[in-house]
Amino acid sequence: MSAPYWRLSSFYLCYFATLGAFIPYWSLYLKEQGFNPAEIGQLSAFLVGTKIIAPNLWGWIADHTRKNLRIIRSTSFFAAFLFAGFLAIHNYMEFAWLTIGFSFFWNAPLPLYEATTLAHLQADSHRYSRIRLWGSVGFILTVTGVGKLLDSQPILLLPIMITALLTLTWLTTLATPESRSVSHDHSPTRIASIIKKPEVLAFLLVYVLIQFAHAPYYVFYSIYLKQHLYSTTTTGLLWSLGVIAEIVLFLFMKGLLRRYSLRGILLTSLIFAVLRWVLIGTYVDNIYVLLFAQLLHAATFGGTHIAAIHFVHRFFDQQHQAKGQALYHSLSFGLGGMLGSLSSGYYWESLGSHAVYSVAALSCGVAFVIAYIWVDRKHDMYSYKTR
Repeated sequence: MSAPYWRLSSFYLCYFATLGAFIPYWSLYLKEQGFNPAEIGQLSAFLVGTKIIAPNLWGWIADHTRKNLRIIRSTSFFAAFLFAGFLAIHNYMEFAWLTIGFSFFWNAPLPLYEATTLAHLQADSHRYSRIRLWGSVGFILTVTGVGKLLDSQPILLLPIMITALLTLTWLTTLATPESRSVSHDHSPTRIASIIKKPEVLAFLLVYVLIQFAHAPYYVFYSIYLKQHLYSTTTTGLLWSLGVIAEIVLFLFMKGLLRRYSLRGILLTSLIFAVLRWVLIGTYVDNIYVLLFAQLLHAATFGGTHIAAIHFVHRFFDQQHQAKGQALYHSLSFGLGGMLGSLSSGYYWESLGSHAVYSVAALSCGVAFVIAYIWVDRKHDMYSYKTR
């Protein structure tokens, strides 16, 4: 591979290692701080809600200035710097404002780095999954290690560990080289004309619904397992199993992309997503069903995400790649994640976990219908072509 494989991979390794310490255990930390489910849902919504604005702002600046790496490095630094503030605060308003400030910077690097990675790969974009899989490796290392550590150590150590991982992520950006510049057309396509295409609008709506469905998993899955008497170690292992399945998919994704269309991968993943949320919401006391449901993470996150990265690369012209990746992240993980976090937080106790995960399954079912009708109809299951 002509691209700087290990330097690109190191960012994903550290970035998702940070998420492995953060996503499964931050809600437990917030609960330990005395916050109720509604407040935990609100704080999680603040965390992902800034993705509606921040990635688009940073993406526009990056495409306008052609300084992707400079923005990645500076926002990564300020994310680590601000997160350290959680070591010194206690009340809800302090947590709320610091969450907004931290996430404004933290939500910038990933979509910009996705554009940088694809710029390095250029015609070899099918190799993206082999780089991205190191993010899954990082997630597994921390989700299992932190889970085991927190079984014997106070959860108050969590902000210290996350701050260290954020700092390490920033350091990896300093080693990332600039991508090769690509000349643009003299009459570039306006981004508004791309976004308003029915297929692109349908694609974005599908991913809002997908992340709306994932929100109760990200926010409450660890609390859900603790309520049903699973240990922190077991919780970490269940999270890890899902990401291991994701890694296996990434390893075989190059071959899948050659055989199947992006449309086929997306639709199949959505069917598995419906099944996964039904199983988690209904059979939480059956460890074997939970193990199977976690294997489906390969499709519900891995399959949908790989399809999305390639769809964005196809839909958006070269001069709009950073904005395209930012728009995908802001609407899916931002708007979808925020709405899912808020609604699951408000209804977790009043309606119960079964109802919340049933709504998640329904959301993915609606996403399947929209994708089937509007997304990539010109390709059948077996007609994938790279951009």
